[in-house]
Amino acid sequence: MSFTRLLFHPLGLSVSLILGCSLAPLSLANNTSTQQAVAPPGIALASSHIPTKPDQYTVQRKKYAAAQKALSAKNTTEFHRLSEQLAGYPLLTYLEYEELVPRLVNLPYKDVERFFARYPDSFLAERLTHRWLRTLAQRQQWQDYRRFYDARLSDPELACLNLRARLETKDTSALVEADSLWNIEKTQSKACDPVFEQWKKAGRMTPELIWSRHLKVVRAGDVGMAGYLARQLPAAKQPLALQLQQVNANPGLIKQTTRFSQQTPEMKSIILLGLEKYARQDASDALRLWQHYDAQQLFEDADRLHIKHQIALRLLHQKKDREAELLVASSPDLSRLDLVEWLIRESLRRQDWEKVNEWLTRLPDDARQTERWRYWRARTMEELKILEHNGETPTAIYASLAPQRSFYGFLSADKTGIDYHLLDRPVTFTPEQLTKVENHPGIQRAREFYLMGNMSAASREWFYSTRRLPAQDIAIAGRLAKSWGWYRQGIQAMVDGNYWDDLEVRFPVLYQDHVAKAAKKTSVNPLLILAVTRQESAFMHDAKSPAGAVGLMQLLPSTAKQTAQRNGLSFHQQDLLTPEKNIALGSHYLEQLLKTYDGNRILAAAAYNAGPGRVRQWLNKEKDSQLPYDVWIETIPFRETRGYVQNVLSFSVIYAYRLGQKQNFITPEEANTQL
Repeated sequence: MSFTRLLFHPLGLSVSLILGCSLAPLSLANNTSTQQAVAPPGIALASSHIPTKPDQYTVQRKKYAAAQKALSAKNTTEFHRLSEQLAGYPLLTYLEYEELVPRLVNLPYKDVERFFARYPDSFLAERLTHRWLRTLAQRQQWQDYRRFYDARLSDPELACLNLRARLETKDTSALVEADSLWNIEKTQSKACDPVFEQWKKAGRMTPELIWSRHLKVVRAGDVGMAGYLARQLPAAKQPLALQLQQVNANPGLIKQTTRFSQQTPEMKSIILLGLEKYARQDASDALRLWQHYDAQQLFEDADRLHIKHQIALRLLHQKKDREAELLVASSPDLSRLDLVEWLIRESLRRQDWEKVNEWLTRLPDDARQTERWRYWRARTMEELKILEHNGETPTAIYASLAPQRSFYGFLSADKTGIDYHLLDRPVTFTPEQLTKVENHPGIQRAREFYLMGNMSAASREWFYSTRRLPAQDIAIAGRLAKSWGWYRQGIQAMVDGNYWDDLEVRFPVLYQDHVAKAAKKTSVNPLLILAVTRQESAFMHDAKSPAGAVGLMQLLPSTAKQTAQRNGLSFHQQDLLTPEKNIALGSHYLEQLLKTYDGNRILAAAAYNAGPGRVRQWLNKEKDSQLPYDVWIETIPFRETRGYVQNVLSFSVIYAYRLGQKQNFITPEEANTQL
């Protein structure tokens, strides 16, 4: 399982977006030759090198700790004496914040304004804004609340208080904005109550708005709030609200068609909710019922499209492919990407190339031009012996994809027998650009926390600061993070800065001794070990996933314990946080999977992510139904595992380039194995 979901675009996007496309590819000698890194051409006065910066704050760090201690002991004299000696120290702002917060109740306007002026657009300035606004609201300083309020804040309670401040200062236009604050699926903060009371007295809580919120709350499963809202409706509409709640609890009621014949907007929403939920139980019957209700009611086009989309997806989930295909084929406007992609994959799984060809034409225009579906267009043309499509031959399509540094680019390069293209273009910058980023106060605070070992505070400052930088500066910050040894943030910065071509930062070569030792003991290719580690944790030795996987290679403690016992290794759970031990155990587990699947990396990677049990379910035992390797990968049922396998295979090629080694994208044995 992959810990680093934050490090990548969602796996539903083309893998080329994850790996980065190469517009001016770096050509290698041939697919299997030693791949040497080629230094990119620089620009005048620009460099990609960042010299190691000495630790300049050793003395200040000790004084900072002493000042914190003095503040905690309420030794004001000592605190101020030490603070004066910390001028220019990046974390001085934290001392000032900690000293200021307890005094907010006394409304120290000048000190608050001075803090905002000295540390604008900082993490602590935003945190202080939250505290300060709540203090002003408690003291009913409404005019000042309006002055300090920032509309960019995402706190709904502060938004409510802002509307109240506007009402208290005679701005009645705030009532209009209360509509959207009230009409949500959750219960709002009590801070909103005074606003909603005035809003209700002004007659803005209409039956239509109540029904809209009631529908959202019912969908969210809040029974108590649904009952309250139902009682706010006019008496004539309350039975409809009860009917909605009943259908939500028991969707099978939608089969009693005579109960749902009333021609009202509310009844239409009841029918749509009932059909959507009933389709989860029996999509075929939901489709039959939809045809009945569609003939009876006048639904909006958007509603008709939505319910057909939901039923079609449920039909596919329930393995009723033919019914889903008939529904989509009969609805020319039903071409949502997730649905059409599912139909393409179902057709690929059956190797029904005529259907694949048909569904490819139903893709939205932008999706049709992605690497993924252009590759499958070429494959389909080959299978159906279609010589040309829109002026392109299959070979021409492959040739257009092969220069990309991506899963489909590498597949296409193998198809055409041309060189892999691995554009490696480190971020370049002038000394002035580097100085600007390096001296950014938030970056300096992040570095100082990082050097102190306070990783949570370092990450907070880093993310808050980098998300406000221009893309070029984010990429430079990524280079900085790498120079500190903070590799995970270097990788993340290249994603955030949309800079995909700095392979040194995006694919660092770390723990080489441990990897080499593990590879020697297990005979697992070190490139595969590096690729799995990069995918799993982005080289965070202390990474922990929500599922409980730990360390560089994201091993579950139970899996690690079994692997250790099988290979005669000692094991303590804390070992998983030790790079050498984690890599050793992860490599042994990889070796076990490779042996299970006769050395097939495709299956081993899928099993590493989703488990061997699921891979057994996905393999086709009957010879007639077995699939070519590329079709099998594309039709892996789990989107995460599909992306995982594509990444690991692609990362292996990139690490071969980084280390100047040989590596086929797909080995001849893997290519010739039907799965």
